[in-house]
Amino acid sequence: MRLRYLLLALSCLTWPASAWADTFRCGSQLVNTGDRAFEVERACGEPQIRDLVGYALSPNERREAVIEEWVYGPRNGMFNILTFEANRLIRIETRRAQ
Repeated sequence: MRLRYLLLALSCLTWPASAWADTFRCGSQLVNTGDRAFEVERACGEPQIRDLVGYALSPNERREAVIEEWVYGPRNGMFNILTFEANRLIRIETRRAQ
C-alpha cells in the first residue's frame, strides 16, 4: 500500500507544468488544431500577445512557413498558448500563471 502511494507521489512530481490539447474554448466557441488564424481570431478575438517565433521549411524545403504564438489569458489562473505554422493552428498549450 505504501509503495502505491509512493508511486502516485512520484508520478505527480513528474507531471508536466503544461499540457497540450486539441481544442480550446473561447466563450461559447471551440477552436481546434488545424483551424486557420482568421477563424481563431474571429472566435476568440485579438490575443493578449502575438509573437513571431521563427520560420520552418516546408517538406520539400522550398518555402518558408511563419511560426507564431498567440497568448490568451490569464483566465482562471491559466494561460493558453496557441502555436500557428503557415497560419494553421498546430498546437494548443495550457500553462498555469505564476
